[in-house]
Amino acid sequence: MNPAIPASPALRFGMIVPSSNTTMETEIPAMLRARERIRPERFTFHSSRMRMKQVNPEELRDMDAQSVRCAEQLADAEVDVMAYACLVAIMAHSPGYHRASQERLTAAAGGGTPVITSAGALVEAAEHLGAKKISVIAPYMKPLTKTVCDYIEAEGVEVHDAIALEVSDNLEVGRLDPAGLVDIAAKVDTSGVDALVLSACVQMPSLPVVQRIQNTFDIPVLTASVATVWRSLRALGLDAVVPDAGALLAERD
Repeated sequence: MNPAIPASPALRFGMIVPSSNTTMETEIPAMLRARERIRPERFTFHSSRMRMKQVNPEELRDMDAQSVRCAEQLADAEVDVMAYACLVAIMAHSPGYHRASQERLTAAAGGGTPVITSAGALVEAAEHLGAKKISVIAPYMKPLTKTVCDYIEAEGVEVHDAIALEVSDNLEVGRLDPAGLVDIAAKVDTSGVDALVLSACVQMPSLPVVQRIQNTFDIPVLTASVATVWRSLRALGLDAVVPDAGALLAERD
């Protein structure tokens, strides 16, 4: 009998998440488990948390200051990629802050681990799709939603329309029913836009309806979580494909 061939070691996916986040550790693994059905790579998932309960500028600033500690902790686990999985903490800071954050966290991780941010991933995904004008759905209060839209526009992408659901409690954001996005997506003005950001928040659940809504639009439909997976796979040098996760992660002919 031939000895069993050892399986390739799984890639370790590290996440820096708010303490009250309940969505990233379900949606990211769900996407990569779906990918495992069509590609050979396997993944394990590892998190470090930053304290935050209310989505407001003060708590977001305090939370962001903890991200370096989280990067150091994940580096101890020798993760293969590290994702700062809170879009609004970056976008509420200052224009272009995702670059400074990525540089700081890369240094904290020892310089050898690819580090991405959900905020950077979203704007890079828009560029990849050639999207010059988008519409956005976000769970935040209106002033914070405007801050997010201003950040995106500072990156050269026009926000044509935005719907703010005005939920400030981060746990409540995670309890939102993703099925509600079907009706909301039908209400947001997408005339003349190049893409729809269905969830500009990694805490607002959206994965169960991304492909359903994508099928009703002739423009790409993406989310902060989808963009995070897309950018992470590219950072790992892997095919950025996931079944039933919208146009950004669709297989190309």
